[in-house]
This record gives sequence, structure tokens and C-alpha cells, in this order.
Amino acid sequence: MILQIDRLSKTYANGVRALNNISLTIPPGMFGLLGPNGAGKSTLMRTIATLQPPDSGTIRFGDLDVLAQPERLRERLGYLPQEFGLYPNMPAEAILDHFATLKGVVNAGERKELVASLLQQVNLYEVRKKSAGGYSGGMKQRLGIAIALAGAPKLLIVDEPTAGLDPTERNRFLNLLADIGEDVVVILSTHIVEDVRELCSLMAIINKGEVVVQGNPARILDEVRGRIWRRTIPRARADEYRARYQVISSKMAAGSTVLHVFAESDPGDGFEAIEPDLEDVYFHRLAEASGGRVPVEA
Repeated sequence: MILQIDRLSKTYANGVRALNNISLTIPPGMFGLLGPNGAGKSTLMRTIATLQPPDSGTIRFGDLDVLAQPERLRERLGYLPQEFGLYPNMPAEAILDHFATLKGVVNAGERKELVASLLQQVNLYEVRKKSAGGYSGGMKQRLGIAIALAGAPKLLIVDEPTAGLDPTERNRFLNLLADIGEDVVVILSTHIVEDVRELCSLMAIINKGEVVVQGNPARILDEVRGRIWRRTIPRARADEYRARYQVISSKMAAGSTVLHVFAESDPGDGFEAIEPDLEDVYFHRLAEASGGRVPVEA
């Protein structure tokens, strides 16, 4: 089934326009939604998950009108929000059993098998008797994805799932997402470019509630190939170079500043051509959308 989002808009009571005429077509498989904090990603995820209505627009999942029939979408939905609560004094096994019941798995034998299978899938079976309050951040995220998978969803939404995880837990979680069936629509909402690069065959970048680019990552990279240039300069000269060139990102390295600039042709001045990655596309598009402003140093 395909998720079709058409001209979705949302403005909050305080005047913040969180979504502005967003349209996306998301087929089964991994879809990456990139954007900085405050871009509107979480608002979009909550709207798709039927937790809040939009001001205008439509959402269809296959033949289902999501906004008109939210209860039917919830039957097919798995959702791991950016922040979620667990019962800290309950063991993971009991928590997952509880949520499986809520998902409609009422047969005790079937539920026991499902809980064991999911705990094996997320590599928590050996600690299933341990209270969730004693879990690490990564373990809690893996328990969260097990809860989201309890009802065999056809649409899975994960919002900033690797934020705050150490590299080992992050890799473990990404591998878990990669193993989810190809017939499921999986939306990975994040501001971490590497997560999308490693997992997703389709992606979109949103900023200030608008889609700034969408498509296959390889095709998106082709749009900037041959136009990204790099030079390492003394940190004290960074502002000078920002005034002269279209700087898309700058990073500290061994006390110096590494600049990436966008230019249609060789800018000279010691810059070298580099093979772009999604991070270059990300910063370039955000800079365009923000009138050329980029982070001072990453």
C-alpha cells in the first residue's frame, strides 16, 4: 500500500505555520524524512498518526481515507514517537504483553508467542524479566519498536529514534529497522543525515514546514555533483570566506576550519572538488531555504 499525502497544512494557535502545503508519495520500504529541529517533522508524523488534525489537505493509505477514518488507520499503524513513556517498574515482557493486548491479540497463547518473538527480534529476550526503568536508552528504544510492531503494522512511523544513542546502540537500532519487511511503509523522521544515507531508498528534506527536495538519494546527489568544493582554512578567516563564497557547511578539524562551498564552477583559491554526500545536499538545500545562512561551525 502507498501512503499519499496531498497539500497538507497546519498552523498552531500561536501563529506558527508548522506544515505548509506538503505533498509526498511514500511506497513500501524505508523512507527518510530529513530536517532540522523545528522543521515540522514531528507535526507531520503526529498528523499521519491521526494524533492531531491538519487545517487542510488529505492523507490516503491505500484505499483508506486516513483523516475520515482514523480508527481504521490505527489498526494498521505502528508508531514510535520521539518521546514515549514506559512503566518503569514493570518487566519488558509484561509491558509488551500489555500493549499486544491493546493491539487486539486477545488469545493468551498467541500473545505469549508474539511477545517472545518480538523480544528475540529486538535482542531483549535475555533481559525480558528486567524492569524497563533499568534499561539503557538504546534498550528502551528497542522495546519501543517492539511495541510498535506488536500489531503487525503496514505503516510504521519512527520519529528521531537514534537521537542520544551511543554508536553501538545506534547501529543496532538501524539494523533492526533494516530487517523490517519490505511490504511495510516505514517512515524514518530524523535530523541525522547518516541514518537516511544508510537505510533509505527514498527521502525528502523539509524545512519550515515545506518540502525542499524529495526523491532517490542517488538522484538527489547527482543534482550537486561537480558543484561541491572543499578547503581547510585558519579558523580566524572563516567569516572572510563566508562573505566571499556560498558556504554550505563548516567544521572544526585539528584547530582549523574545513569549509564546503557550493559553486557551479571551480572557485579557485585553493578549493578542491569533492564527491558530495547527503550531508552536502542537506546543508545546501537548508542554506537555500534560509537565504544562504548556514551553521557557523558543526
